[in-house]
Amino acid sequence: MWIGIAAINLALAVMLGAFGAHGLKKIASPEQLAWWQTATDYFFYHALGLLLLGILAKTLSQFSIKVPFGLLQCGIILFCGSLYLMALGSPKILGAITPIGGVLMILGWLALAWQAFKYA
Repeated sequence: MWIGIAAINLALAVMLGAFGAHGLKKIASPEQLAWWQTATDYFFYHALGLLLLGILAKTLSQFSIKVPFGLLQCGIILFCGSLYLMALGSPKILGAITPIGGVLMILGWLALAWQAFKYA
């Protein structure tokens, strides 16, 4: 299940990256394009992280990835999602959600570190 969710995230990152590169260029401001690019970059990095977590879960059954995976996935949705929405013209007030997503991503990586040290 974990690898499948990661693969869906990666496919969406490719699609959204392509849309930003081809569909938004003519209609978005430079600021909106920068938001889109930042969202896409973070989406890819963290989706690859999810894929690695899925592989880790397959190879080390005693290593629980539920918490790190959930935090990272929620972080992707809030961080990247708010930037994508603002890039599409939603109110900039959504930018208040972006740091919450970033904190969730940080907590996801710290939860993974905690798991790693716990089983070291």
